[in-house]
Amino acid sequence: MITTRRELLGSAIVAGVAVTTLPASAQTPPAASAPAKQAPGFYRFKVGNAEVTVLHDGYVARKSEGLVKNVPQADVDAALKNAFIDPNKIENVYNVTHVKIGNRSILIDGGFADNGAPTTGQIAANMAAAGIDPAAIDTVLVTHFHPDHINGLRRKDGTVTYSKAQVLVPAAEWNHWMDDGRMTQTPEAQRTMFNLSRRVFGPNAGDVKRFEANSEVAPGITAIATPGHTPGHTSFVVASGSDKLMVQGDVSGIASVFVRNPGWHSSFDMDAAMAEATRRKLYDMAAAERMPIVGYHFPFPAMGYVARDGNGYRLELVQWRSAI
Repeated sequence: MITTRRELLGSAIVAGVAVTTLPASAQTPPAASAPAKQAPGFYRFKVGNAEVTVLHDGYVARKSEGLVKNVPQADVDAALKNAFIDPNKIENVYNVTHVKIGNRSILIDGGFADNGAPTTGQIAANMAAAGIDPAAIDTVLVTHFHPDHINGLRRKDGTVTYSKAQVLVPAAEWNHWMDDGRMTQTPEAQRTMFNLSRRVFGPNAGDVKRFEANSEVAPGITAIATPGHTPGHTSFVVASGSDKLMVQGDVSGIASVFVRNPGWHSSFDMDAAMAEATRRKLYDMAAAERMPIVGYHFPFPAMGYVARDGNGYRLELVQWRSAI
């Protein structure tokens, strides 16, 4: 067995392979400069005849403290470390889904645009890299009204990001966050979501279309009520032929924490018990049907499968596929 570099070189000579000593300048390649940012982040695949593209919109760094409400912090940190995630350097990622079905160009959620941290707002560059024209998007479907999902529908200067798109939102979500009476009864320091909803939707409120759960909101796309994270949180099933895809929004956040442990309650869930019931119901269905899922906060490319694993589930991210 060859164990040293000297033996390796010697074996090459014995085998009749010429080993040439290169000039010193050629032996050590110049150090590559570190890229300023990652390569464009989009992942494209087919669901029947529908073309689906996951668009990465960046991340926000956070620590694990306060992430889970109903288990000891040590257990949360252990789960993160088992997934090779530093509890002090969690990257909460954001992934927006685009669906091209027939002649329709549909966006599910809007990301941040220029309203977030410097590590967010990558969707525009990734759309360009993916060949998706924002001006051609005709429909925007919203899962819920949290900032990372709706802020990108209107830029910081107030202009609409997708100028030709019809915006469709869950009726239950609209009825909660756009209710002036409910906002008035909420302490002023806790009105962030109410104010955000008015910033994004208020100037064009009459043009925003509300939909009910279990309705077809676009050809081949059905809204599924998945409440708990917020009152009207909604997921979408994209179907074409015999193929289906679940776009789950925030049914779970960081997969290594909340998919693996569906009974752990996220600090971001408004009704934790309902959110847990929703997770279990949705993942039982997806596992039984072997339906792929796109998770807004799953590691990019954010599409994979869930399988039952003890009292929880495990996420198997999709293996890389050749270009379509």
